[in-house]
Amino acid sequence: MCTVMSWCAPWADPELFRTCIERTSSRGPDDQRIVDTGNGLMGFQRLSIMGLTPSGMQPFWLQGCYAVCNGELYGFEKSREMLRSLGYSFVSDSDCEILLPMYLEYGTGMFSMLDAEFACIIYDGRTNEFIAARDPIGIRPLYYGYDERGGVIFASEPKDLVGLTEKIVPFPPGHYYRGGEFIRYCDIACVEEVCRDDLETACENIREKLIGGVRKRLVSDSKLGFLLSGGLDSSLVCAIASRELSHPIETFAIGMSSDAIDLGYARQVAEYIGSDHTEVYMSPEDVISSLDEVIFLLGTYDITTIRASIGMYLVCRAIHERTDIRVILTGEISDELFGYKYTDFAPSAEAFQQEAEKRIRELHMYDVLRADRCISVNSLEARVPFGDLEFVRYVMSLDPGMKVNSYGKGKYLLRHAFEGLGYLPDNILWREKAAFSDAVGHSMVDYLKEYAEGLYTNEEFERLRMRYGHARPFTKESLLYREIFEKYYPGQSEMIDDFWMPNRSWEGCDVDDPSARVLSNYGDSGK
Repeated sequence: MCTVMSWCAPWADPELFRTCIERTSSRGPDDQRIVDTGNGLMGFQRLSIMGLTPSGMQPFWLQGCYAVCNGELYGFEKSREMLRSLGYSFVSDSDCEILLPMYLEYGTGMFSMLDAEFACIIYDGRTNEFIAARDPIGIRPLYYGYDERGGVIFASEPKDLVGLTEKIVPFPPGHYYRGGEFIRYCDIACVEEVCRDDLETACENIREKLIGGVRKRLVSDSKLGFLLSGGLDSSLVCAIASRELSHPIETFAIGMSSDAIDLGYARQVAEYIGSDHTEVYMSPEDVISSLDEVIFLLGTYDITTIRASIGMYLVCRAIHERTDIRVILTGEISDELFGYKYTDFAPSAEAFQQEAEKRIRELHMYDVLRADRCISVNSLEARVPFGDLEFVRYVMSLDPGMKVNSYGKGKYLLRHAFEGLGYLPDNILWREKAAFSDAVGHSMVDYLKEYAEGLYTNEEFERLRMRYGHARPFTKESLLYREIFEKYYPGQSEMIDDFWMPNRSWEGCDVDDPSARVLSNYGDSGK
């Protein structure tokens, strides 16, 4: 991960800019550079992943233009060779060095050409304008706001913008900004034509495209690590990577010492694939004491995001403190594509597809946000194979009647795609999904609820919750999170649309807690 930031106005204050960008120095601990473009400031903090030499430091400059990018551009070598044939030269092995030559050749049309997870800002010195863009899913973060004189400011995280702008807004994924407008270049959730592949063809394509998504994310000049919960998604990523690499991978799992569901399953997967496995344990005191820090780093009040972030933050902190790993592969974005426990209640295949589209468009506010912040605050980079653009496009395009759970087992297509091939033991491949916050230990959520219950009387809860018009807290736990959020991001709750919850309009989903454990079909998931 890296930090990008730009105050796009000639009156930008250099000292204030430096103070603000340094709030996210953990994203880019290796180096920092700020340039004055003549019409505004552009800053970059580097976490060296590709092109580790000083020549890979940003902002890049070419023909009067500057660029900063937090991203990974997959297959950039091919693009670089093509650009060399057009007369461009390169001074580093950084993937992001291709951005300015691409911009000079293709303009804003370049963004739809990228196979990447990225957030970038370009200053065009020929026209004296700033352009910014974000990847179609929003895997890499970007936010914006306007200063009191109307100048736009872009930054990797909300904390960089606190005090600079009255309202902080997420940069919309799949868009670029130019001339005061946000223009969509890709709506990855939108299906233009339904794919009618039969079951076996679909599963073969799912398998090959996921393997390809993992393979391209193993290219790194820095050391790789893998989060392994013992659930289907992270286990598949680890199993694929273990086959692709010629050495044992390093896997990491976390749980409460007393009742972590997934530690045993993660250990079984690690033994099966032969990984160098580390278990991290957390205590009730760790859970409560980390709460303030977790909400600050996340910039959210959402219940399920915060619950699921505590374990991820603590395991990534352990990786940062104990190893020299720089890149972490994770299993996010599978649920949005193949279904949650609650999507078993979808009233129709069309409703299932609409819910998937909604969740993909919202990912940048929930699971993707969680993975980015928990990993980047520990000076690591997240890579998300299930977010591979080709993979997402294909799964979203499949006939929703094939994806809805009519098989008696959620995520059937993904499971069947790897059935009988020896990637995972059958009991892992076909195991029911446990909610992440349950998987690290049922007691973790109970501790959080009990802690919040002791902070407010019923009368205080009703009085305090009414202070908030947007995303009003509806439990004492949610009030606790909102009050901590407001301490760091006062008045900025609209950065998140609302609480992540099951679709309450569906029969069986009108619940008052986001955890899948409250659903009637949770069954063996919590075992």
